Parts: sequence; C-alpha cells; structure tokens
Amino acid sequence: MNIPDLKLPRIVVIGGGFAGISFIKKLQKEPVQIVLFDRHNYHTFQPLLYQVSTAGLEPDSIAYPLRKIFRKNKNFHFKLAKVNRVDAEDKIIRTDIGSLSYDYLIIATGTRTNYFGNKSIEANSMPMKTISQALDIRSLMLQNIEAADRTEDPEKRRACLNFVIAGAGPTGVELAGALAEFRKGILMRDYPNLVENEMKVHLVEGGSRVLSPMSETASRNAQKSLQKLGVEVHLNTLVTNYDGYTVETRDGKKFKTMTFIWAAGVTGAPVQGLKAEEVLVAGNRFKVDRFNKIEGFDHIYALGDVAYMETPVYPKGHPQVAQPAIQQGRNLGENFKRMFRNKPLKEFKYYDKGTMATIGRNKAVVDVKKLSFGGAIAWFMWMFVHLWYLVGFRNRVITFFNWTYNYINYDRAARLIIRPFRRSS
Repeated sequence: MNIPDLKLPRIVVIGGGFAGISFIKKLQKEPVQIVLFDRHNYHTFQPLLYQVSTAGLEPDSIAYPLRKIFRKNKNFHFKLAKVNRVDAEDKIIRTDIGSLSYDYLIIATGTRTNYFGNKSIEANSMPMKTISQALDIRSLMLQNIEAADRTEDPEKRRACLNFVIAGAGPTGVELAGALAEFRKGILMRDYPNLVENEMKVHLVEGGSRVLSPMSETASRNAQKSLQKLGVEVHLNTLVTNYDGYTVETRDGKKFKTMTFIWAAGVTGAPVQGLKAEEVLVAGNRFKVDRFNKIEGFDHIYALGDVAYMETPVYPKGHPQVAQPAIQQGRNLGENFKRMFRNKPLKEFKYYDKGTMATIGRNKAVVDVKKLSFGGAIAWFMWMFVHLWYLVGFRNRVITFFNWTYNYINYDRAARLIIRPFRRSS
C-alpha cells in the first residue's frame, strides 16, 4: 500500500464521513500516523443530497476531496479502497488493495439503505445515500419529464409525471418539497406542452405523521406546508411492492409511476470480521461503551451512525444524524490525546443542538429543546446551519450563490442529464 513505517502509533480510520473527519481533525498535530480508507476520494455533505437529486445544486457543491482536507498533515495517508474485513486478533485490516496492520482502528462507515428484506423494492426503487445515486435520481426525473413531453399516450404521460417517495423523515419531506417546487417554478417554463397539475408528488409514510423524530408541532406544520405545495401525503400507508411501474401498498393503494424513491429507512454498514453475534445490535450497529470502544475489543472503536451507545437520555442509542457523529468524533479525538498523555478519559455526552427540515421556499421547521419554529425564520436558520457545516470555503460560496440565484429567479440551474440513467437488467 506504500504506507511508510514511521515507528509512530498507527491509527486506521474507515470512512470519511462526518465522524471520521471530525476525529482526524482533532489529531492532526499529534505524533501519530493516520491512514484513512474510503470507497470515494471525497467527503459528501449528505444533508444536501436531495438538492443534487432535484437539480438544485451540482454535486461538487456538496463534495470535498478528502486528501485536500488533511494535505498539511505529513503523517496522514488516504487510500481509495474497500475494506473487506478486520482480523482483530492480528490487528490487520484486509482491503481490495492489500492488507495493513494497525495499532488503533476507528470504524466510521455510516449507514446504507434498508429495504427491510423487500427484494422487489430493492431491485426497482431509487435510493439516495450517495452522490452517484442522487445523480441517478436527477437524470431519471428529467428523463421521465422529457418522455412525458414527447409521448401521445396519456397513461404513459401520467406515469412519467407521477413521483412517489416512500418515507416521510427529513429526507423524504425535503425531496417531496423540492419536487413540488420544481413543478411550480420550472415545469411550465421548460415544458409548455405539459400541464402543471399533471405532475403529481406523493409522499407515502407507514407511520401516523411526517417527521416522526420531531415534535408534533413541527410535524403538523411540515404536513400543512407540503399540502399547500400540492404534495399528496399518505399516512399509515406501508409500501409492499414495486415492479418498476406500479407501487402497491398494504391497504390496496396503487400508484403508476416511473420514479419511485425509497427513503424509508437505513441500517448500519458494519465491517466484516468482528463477531457479529457479540457486538452487533438491531440495525447492524456496533455496541460501544461511553468512550466509543466496541465492547470486547481493546483497540477498536466505532463512531457515528454505525455506533450504538446506550445512555440514560438515549437508552436506544443516539439518532443517526450528523451531529452525534461529529460530536463523537471530536470526543474520541480528545480522548486519544488524553490517552497519549496518561490523562483520564471523558465519557461521551451528546449535546442536542436541535432538529430541522426544510420543505421549500420560506418553509422549514426547527425544534430546539422545547421550542419549535416554522416558516421563514426556520428556513433562514436551516440555511445558516447547513452553510456553516459544509466542508470548504468554495463549497459554501457556490452553494450560497446557487441558493440566492434560485430564490431570485425561481429557477434550478442544474437541470442537466449528464449521465443518462439506465436500469441494470
């Protein structure tokens, strides 16, 4: 792998998401060697993936090269690779480019889409966990609108203009709102032969309300905003099948659609090799102690979405969102510095900074402790927070410029089918 042996403690990090990046930043000035493995050479700001998929932003606005983040650290090494398994006894990781020994191992692999064992949905729906998947959704959306514009078959036109999203968490709500605004601001401008009301956006949720992790006030306000935009919200509706053309639900509903987006759940993405029956809990998350150490292993830690930590406040683990990952990464980094100096370690304590979701132009909901905000104030709060946590000054400037342009012109500049989407047979 061309990793020099510097006679320094070697810390291997798997995953360049929020948790892994936050951990490494804390150790940049320490006398350690850090090796980061990831299947992509960039960090993805996942909260804004939905804007890539709905033509609001270009992918390079929410991605940042991993090497560039740490290029001033001479003892940092990045390797583009897939980690296949961990040999804990020998303290070696096995990858598709070779093997490497470690002194400490940090697993921050995040989550993957959870289809709950439904093979038809897995084969035919559109997930949105990576930039590639977001670009696939963008291409498919635009391709189907183009197909609707040229077809003379009314049934095919309706299917091409029918967009169904399963899962009314933040991702689903934000996607539905963005698609509804696309219909309102762009469809008639670009496609004068189509009728705005022909484009339907359906948000299907198995629970009793949208945004279930948020307060009932936020949930209620979000649903009202979605419905004002023309989104058809279907609560207590479980999707059971999608064959590539028809979405079927448990209560007998059927939606003819060429675009079905699955945003109904995630599951942990653990690395193979550790004894699953001993360290994995429901949701494929590694069970860790209050210091993020995987139970039963002295030199292996898990961070972020793939870590399951029980605390009095969070007896079922922390929410699988960005803030717990960032805070766990920082805390573990500080604890490593303390450990190297023989100082006592600090238990992780999550500080909940609030939860937020945007629905559309001047529409968002924010929960901060016992307070709930909505409307334009919440929307500006949402924009500020997301700009603040974007990696890279250039990305912040470009994203802010795009948002300003879109706001003034009611436009989405990234309506490009650069890479046409084709389903694998």
